[in-house]
Amino acid sequence: MDNIRLFLWMGLGVLLWLSFQAWQQDYAPPPTVLDSTGLSSPVLEDSGPVIDDLPSLSELSATESSADMPLSVGNNASADAGKISAVKVIHVKTDVLNIEINLDGGDLQYAKLPTYPVTKGDPNNSVQLLSADPANIFVVGSGLRSVEGISEPNHRSTFTADQDEYVLADGQNQLVVTLHWQGENGLTAEKIYRFNRGSYAIGLDQVFHNGGTEPYQAVSYLQIKRKHAPPERSMFDVDSYSFVGPVIYDGEKYLKLDVEDLVEEPFDQTINNGWIASIQHHFLVAAVPSAEATRKYTGTFDGNVTLTRLMDSAATSIAAGDQAIFASTLFVGPKLQAQLTEVADGLQLTVDYGRLTVLAQPLFWLLQKIFDIVGNWGWTIVIVTVLIKLVFYKLTEKSGRSMAKMRKIAPRLKAVQERHKDNREELSRAMMELYKREKVNPAAGCWPMLIQIPFFIAFYWVLLESVEMRQAPFMLWITDLSTRDPFFILPLLMGAAMFFQQKLNPPPPDPMQAKVMQFLPVMFTGMFAFFPAGLVLYWLTNSVLSMAQQWRINKLLGAD
Repeated sequence: MDNIRLFLWMGLGVLLWLSFQAWQQDYAPPPTVLDSTGLSSPVLEDSGPVIDDLPSLSELSATESSADMPLSVGNNASADAGKISAVKVIHVKTDVLNIEINLDGGDLQYAKLPTYPVTKGDPNNSVQLLSADPANIFVVGSGLRSVEGISEPNHRSTFTADQDEYVLADGQNQLVVTLHWQGENGLTAEKIYRFNRGSYAIGLDQVFHNGGTEPYQAVSYLQIKRKHAPPERSMFDVDSYSFVGPVIYDGEKYLKLDVEDLVEEPFDQTINNGWIASIQHHFLVAAVPSAEATRKYTGTFDGNVTLTRLMDSAATSIAAGDQAIFASTLFVGPKLQAQLTEVADGLQLTVDYGRLTVLAQPLFWLLQKIFDIVGNWGWTIVIVTVLIKLVFYKLTEKSGRSMAKMRKIAPRLKAVQERHKDNREELSRAMMELYKREKVNPAAGCWPMLIQIPFFIAFYWVLLESVEMRQAPFMLWITDLSTRDPFFILPLLMGAAMFFQQKLNPPPPDPMQAKVMQFLPVMFTGMFAFFPAGLVLYWLTNSVLSMAQQWRINKLLGAD
């Protein structure tokens, strides 16, 4: 098997892999709207039924009171609780987050990332992750439920705050925002949000004070509610192949929930040391509880909105005059792996490298280490590509030597084909005798290359999914490695490198195959023209290195 045929298979493999990824994620919801006008979200009428029910306690275990008692929403219930009010909100600003918290529930209803513009060069239009608009609802909720059905600080209850705006001041490393809830019969609670400088992790403590005369049975929960609208996938937009939607970590495995399957079979599991999240390309919103207790995790979809929730499996008994703290962590921001790893086990898996995560994670680690030295992601990609070629040098050398031998006997092979062109059986026998006499194995050049394909695909997903490379400049006209080359220069150079690489390899014996192979560089150039410049830079570097290696091998073996 010659090297040209190998490239055809590699090209087909890449296309099949992308098609497989698209098929797997065909029913995923789209990215949320990335921008809005102003800090306050408008109050809009409901566009349809919205999941907003309080979590049921019907299956709660290990409680001292009956779980069948009527469940009140406390003294703050509203007949219109399915809508998000934007009238009573407080604003929180840190160096990396602009947040709105709705006092009707005390939940995060709006988040902008001022250091991440939607498009490079437009800092005033930054990425937005949360929205209170029912047409694009994306809200992180939390609360406590009362097993006895009495007053409770749930995500429909009314909270108060001491200020309308909280700002992280210069020289201040932490900003604490406390929301207050006043219930009946001496019951009070706070939601305490903690924001830290440079961090997208938000600490959340729900503190319940039992000022009554009887024990209080409380159950805490966290939930993420998001509008679902399937994205349109396009081969000209590699971003559209990233998974968008709800995910759950069960303590061992990372589960992407197919929202269409949730209609027929909602997700329902008891999990220890897990978390919930809603992800999209480069960004996520996650809710991580404390790790001490087992909790019930659910995922539902009503045809309009997905709701992912975790809730305590057993109630916490709070004695009269005592208090309880229900600690958790929220994450609203980019998929920065260093921060994700600090927040929770497995949270870095939301950087969706797919089935090749076991290869992609070490590759990213290597990229990050080299970037820390050179300070430029473009040169980092070039250096790592060189290192990968060095690792596989012996394998590719074996492949190259086989190709060089095939090139050397190409004239004799062509003569054999001409002599036996009318008898395929004799042609096959004569070719095998020639290979055996010259000690050439046509397949020897194929297998070493096939071994490298998983690494190439893993590197592809690392470059595509790592937010660290989003809008990163390289040099000259390449100012953003995460978008296509504006002048298509890199794809053209890549196509030229592939063309000259073909010339160094033996021509296919079949004329029709030869014509197909001549078109291969054109096909790859067209396919890569709309890929992010970082991916094209990687393939260009790899092609140039492969061409140089094959040229050297041909020289050594006299196969010019």
